[in-house]
Amino acid sequence: MTINVYNTLTKKKEPLKTMEPGKVKMYVCGPTVYNYIHIGNARAFTMFDVVRSYLEYRGYEVIYVQNFTDVDDKLINKAKEENTTVEQLAEKYIDAYFADADALGIKRANVHPRVMEHISEIISFVEQLIEKGYAYERDGDVYFDTVSYEDYGKLSKQELEDLQSGARIEIDPRKKNPLDFALWKSTKDTEIAWDSPWGKGRPGWHIECSAMAKKYLGETIDIHAGGQDLVFPHHENEVAQSEALNGKPFANYWLHNGYINIENKKMSKSLGNVMIVNELRKLYQPEALRFFLISAHYRSPINFSEELVQYAANGLERIKTTYSNIEHRLTTSVDLDNDIEEFEVQLAKHIKDFEQSMDDDFNTAEALAAVFEIVRDANVYMRAEVTDARILKRYKETLETLMAVLRIELQQATAMEADIEALIQERQQARKNKNFQRADEIRDQLLEQGIVLEDTPQGVRWKKVN
Repeated sequence: MTINVYNTLTKKKEPLKTMEPGKVKMYVCGPTVYNYIHIGNARAFTMFDVVRSYLEYRGYEVIYVQNFTDVDDKLINKAKEENTTVEQLAEKYIDAYFADADALGIKRANVHPRVMEHISEIISFVEQLIEKGYAYERDGDVYFDTVSYEDYGKLSKQELEDLQSGARIEIDPRKKNPLDFALWKSTKDTEIAWDSPWGKGRPGWHIECSAMAKKYLGETIDIHAGGQDLVFPHHENEVAQSEALNGKPFANYWLHNGYINIENKKMSKSLGNVMIVNELRKLYQPEALRFFLISAHYRSPINFSEELVQYAANGLERIKTTYSNIEHRLTTSVDLDNDIEEFEVQLAKHIKDFEQSMDDDFNTAEALAAVFEIVRDANVYMRAEVTDARILKRYKETLETLMAVLRIELQQATAMEADIEALIQERQQARKNKNFQRADEIRDQLLEQGIVLEDTPQGVRWKKVN
């Protein structure tokens, strides 16, 4: 099977053909670490984590790079507000990012490069652009000359003349063209700065990704990804400066995820509806948030609301409950002698549906539909009085495999499970001893932890709810 991806550069789906067979070089724009990440950031990081995971499932070795912008105007201003240094502020919010990302099940990148650790590479990159005539210096600032790069606008599909006429850019008499962008910024004495051939300063925003992608992935990479809001100007500028310097394509495939609306309104600071992941984790189970974020195709806009997150949480709970029921039935099932070929054919169809959906530009919405078909079949099968352990094992293994592709854990945490089981056993013993007060106390204690007990013919079951 072939994986087809929608390429922002060509505005169409294309078969994925990597530069090296069996290897994908992938760069994802990471956060500017002056605050906690919001749900829009989380969608990009979660969706491209799933893309990475599926590529690995299909046998690719994925070299995955995601940067941290740890020096920027926003960091400088926030550090002043908090009476701290840019370095300390960045460290604080990098730690906060990892806490959020780990909770959402996002796998760490192979490399998380930081701007402050790559100043020499950035300066070298800028020097070479000046030497080649694509950049110029003015009073300690260095700008990229957009007119000198004839393909400027090819990613966002805009002509340079149209961009110039529509530009909302403050006129700077030092620029040759209003669209020229800063590669290096001179700084005031009170700001964080590094020595350079043009005086003390710091990198512009766009140059960092080009320099770090080149260092860790080479002059041309397979996939560059990020949010839709980055297409212009950030990714457009990356294309221009990288291809001007290297004389070859910067990225063969550009993937961009759609926006998140909040209660059907655009998320923005002006509306006061920016949803911070650090706060959302206190309201919802992180795995439910992840399930919500992957419940729609990554290029489609998605609406965030309490009702929709709860709907996603219920869907995830349905899958986990079925998985738990399978495990429970396996304790009393044995291998039978009947032919299970027809079952295998139907299960293989569901697996194929999952893979075809993911092969079609990583369509997680349709892939989840295939998972729910497996859940439905498993629930129907378990209505039988006698069940075949071979079939149950196949359902269990398949759910584990497919949900692992989506990086959602079906198993309960071992330590937590042991504690819960111990309390359940204590409650059962209390009931036998007619100590109903203690039994009720244990039930209420578990309920406070979000654990609901269910009495079944096979014994007491438990499940975690929001």
